[in-house]
Order: sequence, then structure tokens, then C-alpha cells
Amino acid sequence: MSVVGFDFGNESCIVAVARQRGIDVVLNDESKRETPAIVCFGEKQRFIGTAGAASTMMNPKNSVSQIKRLIGKKFSDPDLQSDLKSLPFSVSEGPDGYPLIHARYLGEVKTFTPTQVFAMMLSNMKEIATKNLNAAVHDCCIAIPVYFTDLQRRAVLDAATIAGLHPLRLLHETTATALAYGIYKTDLSETDPLNVAFVDIGHASMQVCIAGFKKGQLKVLAHSFDRSLGGRDFDEVLFHHFAGKFKEEYKIDVLQNARACLRLRAACEKMKKMLSANPVVPLNIECLMDEKDVKGIMKRDEFEELSLPILERVKGPLERALAEAGLSVDDIHMVEVVGSGSRVPAINKILTEFFKKEPRRTMNASECVAKGAALQCAILSPTFKVREFQVNESFPFAISLAWKGSAPDAQDSGPDNQQSSLVFPKGNPIPSIKALTFYRSGTFSIDAQYSDVPGQQTPARISTYTIGPFEAKQSEKAKVKVKVRLNVHGIASVDLATLLEEEEVEASVSKESASEPSKMEADEAPAAPPNGNDADVNMQDAKANADTPGVENGVPENGDKPAQMDVDDPKVAKKKVKKTNVPVAELVYGAMSPADVQKALEKEYEMALQDRVMEETKDKKNAVEAYVYDMRNKLNDKYHEFVIASEREGLTTKLQEVEDWLYEDGEDETKGVYIAKLEELKKQGDPIEERYKEYEERGSIVDQFNSVISSYREAAMSTDPRFDHIDINEKQKVLNECVEAENWLREKKQQQDSLPKYANPVLLVAEIRKKTEAVDRFCKPIMTKPRPAKPAAPQAPPSPASSGSEQQQPPADENATNENTGEDGSNQASSASTEPMETDKPENAGSA
Repeated sequence: MSVVGFDFGNESCIVAVARQRGIDVVLNDESKRETPAIVCFGEKQRFIGTAGAASTMMNPKNSVSQIKRLIGKKFSDPDLQSDLKSLPFSVSEGPDGYPLIHARYLGEVKTFTPTQVFAMMLSNMKEIATKNLNAAVHDCCIAIPVYFTDLQRRAVLDAATIAGLHPLRLLHETTATALAYGIYKTDLSETDPLNVAFVDIGHASMQVCIAGFKKGQLKVLAHSFDRSLGGRDFDEVLFHHFAGKFKEEYKIDVLQNARACLRLRAACEKMKKMLSANPVVPLNIECLMDEKDVKGIMKRDEFEELSLPILERVKGPLERALAEAGLSVDDIHMVEVVGSGSRVPAINKILTEFFKKEPRRTMNASECVAKGAALQCAILSPTFKVREFQVNESFPFAISLAWKGSAPDAQDSGPDNQQSSLVFPKGNPIPSIKALTFYRSGTFSIDAQYSDVPGQQTPARISTYTIGPFEAKQSEKAKVKVKVRLNVHGIASVDLATLLEEEEVEASVSKESASEPSKMEADEAPAAPPNGNDADVNMQDAKANADTPGVENGVPENGDKPAQMDVDDPKVAKKKVKKTNVPVAELVYGAMSPADVQKALEKEYEMALQDRVMEETKDKKNAVEAYVYDMRNKLNDKYHEFVIASEREGLTTKLQEVEDWLYEDGEDETKGVYIAKLEELKKQGDPIEERYKEYEERGSIVDQFNSVISSYREAAMSTDPRFDHIDINEKQKVLNECVEAENWLREKKQQQDSLPKYANPVLLVAEIRKKTEAVDRFCKPIMTKPRPAKPAAPQAPPSPASSGSEQQQPPADENATNENTGEDGSNQASSASTEPMETDKPENAGSA
């Protein structure tokens, strides 16, 4: 089972894997720890990650970046509209009101959803993990921003499905950071929590999390965020400043040229990083636009003054997080700063002033999220044994359920009859289950919606659930219990609907059980709270409290107490609750249907196959080109003596023809054509290469053959006692075999020495090896024949009465043994073998 954590950032992605020795961040194809989050569409294939970043400057309008800002948002979203102004690629509104990305791919303009592009990047990250683990990657944990809505979370799951991944959990980025921070701490108290504020300022957003750590657990106390406050906002300040300056000084409008915008933004990002360490930084760009070189300069004080509107927004999320956690600044013990945008000195100054303590940087600002996600995956995986550490996550939004009243015409009435109940308040634990009870006579619907729409900047309605059909008894409404689940990904859904029907049955009751209500009765006995709000049901207690009554249209449930049964009557009327599952149809607004996900999965497979074919084609083309250059050099160097002039000239001409073809007609050919060209060249080049290899290897192989012959000849002629037991006739066979092999080699060598180097050899290395093996196979069994074993002579047993200092000498021969071993001796031997413990007793030994 794979244990992988993915940190999908707005600008770059990081992959972390769990190994036996800990968590490692793995390297991509360019041996870098961070992979750019860019997908570039070309005429023949896609370029993803590092390859996409390399192609961006040459193909800016087909390079899709900042995918994280597009996924799961409506086209009319204010943040999205603001982002689109700085993006070089084309985005339009789709028929469903969500964005569509336009890119030229395979010679025509095609449209992709942000979810599809997100899946392409996930596929690249999966490939990086697969190469490093040398195993298939399926299970993983994906880190997401805390502000991701229900639809955005579903979109990430759909993208993971398209990429062939199975996320065990979508983990909030700040929670992943807190997990990576706390799991290694061994000095945590069991009673007093250690309150730590984690401030994550990334490329495009700011997130704040306050977590309380105790021994073996962390509890998220509060979340807050600003979706549009990140490192790129500081880049934009510099970008617009210099764009205006260059328009005035050099009369060039950078905003009209996509490539110039990319180059200036890259230079501004580099300047921002340098301003973190230097008070003054120059800017120089050659041929930015209209063949004009531009230059500028920026002081840190001036930069901070330009960034003042952004810096003023930093305190907002900090204040909201403290208020939600119910803590004061003095209650925060430590402040940890992470994220790529956190290195701006002005931000650190604001954090120091706000928390009245210096922010710490004990964690890797870029890699902590990926490592935390990998740790969470390891905790959920049976593959690794991880230190006991409980993560108590909280939900950053408030979700309520809305429905129409139970009057006969309520389902068709207007919004005046709409009722709602707050099901998952802000800060609700993840995961969680709630139960609501409805009285309805037929099919009805429930809407899941956000309670705090202004803070969400997203449509209030999340999804609609149609519950039914079901049949109710005449003249009364059916009782339907609905379970609503907030799962580990932070996605709310109606999990189950159950029709509860009471039936009277006759049952035999014993004396022992007569005074106790039945289990089914006990489940239904408690009445619903009159306020119509359901009590929280923890995930662990979901089974035990599955039938806890909840909202019943604001009317308490009439649960009759079980009456005392008469023990004299063996047959009594008893109420039994019959439970029937009711169909639940889900409609999620803006989400992909399963059929659409399957289509996208098939399309991703086709594009991945096309990419693989193109990569293989490039490899074959490169192989042809490399062969041309390599063979041409060798013909004039080390192959010079192994080829005649006419043959060299013919092959050189052929190589030149293929080289010209590569850069003209063969610039864009199929894989099969390149394979055929390479084989055509090798037909002429391989014989030359073989002659050279034979010449180079022949000397060492001949020496090895002679060494084998000499060793067996010496052994056969040796007077060494080790070989005395081998028959003289057998030794003669070995000598004959050695002479025969020597004669064969001498004859072949004479023939070979008479030939020039450019002629095909008659003494082949393969033949010499084969002859060596034949000699070894014939001689080795004879010369390594084991010496016959002598018959073992029985030894006289030691006398029990003899002193320990005296040692019995072995008999000189068999006759001496028979003389010394008489009847008494045999009795002693028998006694020693059948009574091994007798020797421990001095009195018995003496009597023997």
C-alpha cells in the first residue's frame, strides 16, 4: 500500500512519501523538490510540471497555471474574475456557469474544465511518487486550503479519481502543518494544552490555524483565512509599478504582450525575494518588448509603502482566529510561520507586533504541508506503525438543512413555508453525523446550504436530496429518520433515510424479561427536544445513537413509555419498530456526474497515451541522431583500421543523408520511421563495430583459455598427493583434451593472424568461450574427483574408573582393538550407553 502526501500549491507542488526511516520529500525528473503547477498544451502532446514550466515562455497562451484558483468556482465569482486579468490563457463561461479553459492541443482549440487540468497535474505527481517508490501509487492524502467549499472538495476528489488516485483524506493545509509540528514533540503535557498559532502565507492566500497540543493529540481550535492575500499580491504590486514606469519611460505597454508580462512578473518575483535580504535591488531585463532593454531600482522602504494596502489586511485573519478560539494573545505560547510568501520582512514585523512574540521558523516553510499529509496517510494506513497521535479537526463553515413544511400543499408552496435547522455549526468536529426525523406522507426534498453566505462568496445552496418514494399508512404521516454525514473530507451529504413503522405483534414474555422494555422500544422511547435541534452525534458513537430522534418539524416526538407487562398472560401485545431504507437521490450543484467523471477518465487515459507515444518517438529520433554523430566520429578514429576506404566512404555518405533528412523531411515523423532508419544504418555499421569488439576482446579471452588449459595440464602431471587417488588413465584423458584444445587454438589463431583487421574474423570470442567451457566441463569432474573414504575403525570406550588426567590412546590396528575389547569391555560400553547418568555417581562407577 502506498503512503503518499500531496501538497498541491498554487504555484508549485510537493510530493512526500513515508518510508521506514521517516517522511521524505521525493525529487522530480530534474532532481528538484518542487514541481511547477503548470500544464502546457502543445501541437503533439502535453508538457506537465517542469516540462510545462520550460515551455511557458515559448507558448504562454496555452500554458495553464494557478489551477487551484479556478477549480470549483463559478465564472462570475469576484475572486476568479480578478485572477483572470493576470492569466495569459483564455477562460470562458460554460453552459453551466462554470469556467472552461481554452487551449490549442493536437492542432485544434479544445476546452478543458479546471477539474480536468487539476487531474493532469495530479497524474504528474503520481508519476513522480511511483518512480521514487518503484511501486504503484493509489492511496494518498491530498492537502487542500481550509477555505475550499463543498464543491471545491468534491472537484478535488473527482480530479483524483480521473488521475487514478484514491484519497484516504482531504486534509486542511494548516492541519497538516500542525500535525507535522506536533507528532514529533515528546515534551507535551497531558493536561495543559500548548497553544500554537500557525500562520501560512502561500502564493495566493493566507491561512491561520490555532491548535492546542496535548500528549498524543492535537485539537484545532480555530481557522481563519484570506483567500486573496499571498506572495503573488506583492509580485503584482511590483509588476504594476514597473509596468507603469516602463510605459512612461520607454513608451512600451507590457500589458499588451503576454510573453513580456510573464518575463516582468518573473523578474518582480525574483526582486521581491532579494528585497527580503537586501535594502536596495536593481531590475534589468534585456529585450523585454519591441527590442528594448529596461532597467529599474526598488528600495525596501518604497516596496513596503507600495504594499501597505496588502499589509493592512494581515491582521484581519489573526484577529478572527483568536476570537473564534476564545483566546487572548497571552494564551498563545508559540507562533509558527510557514508558506512561500511568509519571508517578507514586513509581515514578520506585523506578526511580532500582534502576538507580542517573535514568530518561529522551526519547520521547512515549503515542505511541511506535504510531510503532514504523508504522516496523515501513514496514520490511516496499515502499512506503517505510527506513534499514537489523534487529530481533532474542525469544520470552518456552518451548514444547515432546509425543507418545506409538512402541510399538504407545502411541497408546492413558495419560500414562505421554508424551514431550516443548523446541522453543522462552524467549528463542528470532522467527521460527524447528525440525525433528523420528519413526518411526511410522501416523497420530500431537503436542501443542504451554507448558513454564512457573505463570508463564503459562493452560492448558498450546496445540494438537494430527494427522499422517497415511500408509502405511509392511511390517515397518518410516515416517520422518516434522516442521517446527515460530514465525512473526513469535509463534505456534507445525506447518508441514509429510514422509514420507521410501528407494528403490534404478540410475543411470549418470561418473568425475567416481563418488566423490561424491548430493545426496539427503548430505541424509540425518548422524545425529541422541543427546540427542533438535534444533538451532536460523534462518529464513534454513530452506531449506538443511530436512532437518536432529532428535528421533527419542530414538534416533539410522542414516544410512549413501555407499559408494565402482565406476567400471568403468556401472550401480550407488543410494539415492534419496522425499519425500511428509503431511496435518497442526490443533486450537487456544479459537480461532475459519475458519467462525466468516467468520460474525463477515458480522455485523460487517451492524452497520457499520446504523451507516452510522443516521448518514445522523441527517444527514437534522438537515438538516430546520436548514432549518426557517434558512428561518424568512430569511423575516423578507433574504427579506422577495421573498415576499408570504400566501405567507410559509403557509410559516411549514408550518415550524412540521414542527418540531412532528420532536419528536413524527418523532423516530424512517427516512431516506426525512426526505428526503420536506425536499423538501416546499423546494417552497415554493426559489422564494423563487431570487428572492432572482437579484436579488443580476443586477447583477454585467449589468455583466459590458455590459463584454463595450463591449470588442468599441471594438475594432471603433478605428483602432488592430492591427486594420487586419480587413475593414470583418467589423467591421460585430461592431457589429451588439453593438447587437442591447444591445437585447435593454434590453428585458428594462425588463420586469424593472417587476416587484415578489416576482414571478418575467423576466431570469434564466442567460439573461444564455448571451447573453454567444453574443456572445463570435461576436465573438472576428473581432477576434482574426491578421495575414497577409509573404513572407520571403532574406538574403545574410556574406562569409567580411569583417572581424568589419563587419556586412552587409539588402537594401532583392528586386531589390537579386538584383543582389548573383551566381554567386560563390551559390558562397560553397554552400561555407558544405556545408563548415561551412571558416570555421575561415584559409588556405581566403582562397583562397575
